[in-house]
Amino acid sequence: MKHKSSGIKSISSSIPLQVEVKIFLRNEKGKYLLLKRSPIRYPNIKNCWDIVGGRIFPGTSLLENIEREVFEETRLRILGTPELISVQDILRLPEKHIVRLTFSGVTSGDPVLDEEHLEFAWMTLEQIQTIKKLDEFTREILENNFSKILAVSSETSE
Repeated sequence: MKHKSSGIKSISSSIPLQVEVKIFLRNEKGKYLLLKRSPIRYPNIKNCWDIVGGRIFPGTSLLENIEREVFEETRLRILGTPELISVQDILRLPEKHIVRLTFSGVTSGDPVLDEEHLEFAWMTLEQIQTIKKLDEFTREILENNFSKILAVSSETSE
C-alpha cells in the first residue's frame, strides 16, 4: 500500500517553541489596563506600552498561566473566565518559533506593579489606538479584533 502525503510539511521537533499569553484586562469602568515596560528589564523595547502577559510554564493550563502572569505583574485577579481572541506567530525562525495567545477578560481594582514595568494606565480601546509607543503585536490585535475585544469584555462582565 502506497502512503499518500497529507500536504502538511513536517516540522523538526528540534525547533524550540515558546508560547506567550497576553490579556486585554477591562475594569468596571470599561477601560483596559496598559503597562509601560521598564528600560532596565526591556532595554530593546524600553518605555513601550503593552498589555499584561508573558511566557507560559509548560505543563500548566493556558488559563493558569494567564492568571499567574496577571497576578505576578499587577497583583490583580481575573474575574470570570477570559476568552481567547487572537493567536499570532510572533517569530518564526529556523532556530526558534514564538506564538502568542491573547485573551480578553475583566478585573477590578488598581494594579501594584512589579519591577518589569514603570507605570500603568487605564484607557479606552480608542485611546490605546493613539499611543505611539505601543507593542506592535498588541497594536495588530487591536486593529484586527477591536469589536471582538469589546464584545468579549462586555459578555464576561455581565
